[in-house]
Parts: sequence; structure tokens; C-alpha cells
Amino acid sequence: MGNSENKSDSEKQINSEKPIVDEKPSELAITPQVKPEPPQIIYEYISFPGKIHLINSDQDLLSVAESLASVKEFGFDTETRPSFKKGEFYNVALLQLSTETDAYIFRLHYISQYQIIKTILQNPEVVKVGVAIRDDLKHLQNTFQFTPNNFVELQTLAKLKQLKNFGLKGMAEEVLHATISKGPKTTNWEAKKLTDVQLKYAATDAWIGLMLYHKLKSVE
Repeated sequence: MGNSENKSDSEKQINSEKPIVDEKPSELAITPQVKPEPPQIIYEYISFPGKIHLINSDQDLLSVAESLASVKEFGFDTETRPSFKKGEFYNVALLQLSTETDAYIFRLHYISQYQIIKTILQNPEVVKVGVAIRDDLKHLQNTFQFTPNNFVELQTLAKLKQLKNFGLKGMAEEVLHATISKGPKTTNWEAKKLTDVQLKYAATDAWIGLMLYHKLKSVE
């Protein structure tokens, strides 16, 4: 009995000296690190800073013909009343041509003599710059026939310059480090009277294309 008790005491002593294993995960265990998201960039809004010429009639068009004829580079865009029903279609309501200082907005529903406009769009010595211009040109043909000449697609230029963005707003943010409003895009461009917000938006869309063109040409 004595030996058995001593042996038992000895085993107890040995067992008591064994390290205690904590089965809970260590607080020092390495956990995967989550990569922090880059801070959101807030861009300054910019808009066309020059003079807007609203062309509401053939007479208005004649009054700016000389000024238009002297320009060698235009930003180009169009606006069409949005359709919200299947099968609903509208012809182009506005044609915008812009220089750095002057934006010409043609209300096509109020014009019947298109020769001055056609001369610009067909002139191989006048550069016309825009985004997704193929559809714009196609839809313009429903109003008057012309042969497009010397149009520059900014999306093609953006690919050559290896940009990440190909929309007008995205390119403005990437290249010019500024942004433009797209809010009025779905407003009624056939309204009897266009608002100042609509006019500024329409002018900006044409003007910003020209600004992007100049900037991208300067990038090696």
C-alpha cells in the first residue's frame, strides 16, 4: 500500500509539472490584413465658361455664319429628347458646336436651312471632336443628309493614350482632374423654352470634348 501511494504521489507530481495547453486561439495569431480602400477623390465641377449662342431660327443661323466659318476646331455633341416607352423615337433636338470661348447651340426643329451647318460637318479642314459620335451622326441624318468629314472620336484617342475611362465624364475626371454634371441629360430638349441649366449643360458637353482633345494631343 505504501509503495502504491508513493508511486501515485510521484505521478501526480510529474503530471502537475506538464505545461498547460490553452485550446483557445492565441491573441497573437496572425490574421489576414484587409487592404484599406483608397480615399475617395472629390472632383471640382467645371462648366463652359464662355458665351452661349442659341440658334432658334434660320435668321439666327445667318447671323453667326461668319463667326462659324472662321473656326478650325469644334467640340461636337447632340441632344435628343429622351424616350421612356418602347418604340418611342425622337429626332435630334440640339446640335452643339463649341470653341474654347463660344458655344453654338442649334435648335434643329426651328431651322429649315441647313447648308451652313452641313458645310462645317463636311469640311475636311475643320476638326470636329466628340464622344460616341457615330450614333450622333447617324441620327442627324434623319434631319438632313450630309457626308461627315474629319470627325475625331475621343474614345479612340483615349484607347491610344491607354486611359481607363471612355465616357465624357470619366475622361474629364481622369485627364482634367475635374468633373461635369450629367443631371440635365434626361430633360426635355424639345421644350418650348430651354432653361439656363439645360443650355449650360449642352454647351459644356461640346466644350469639354474639345478641352479633352487638346489635352490628350499634348500627352506623349
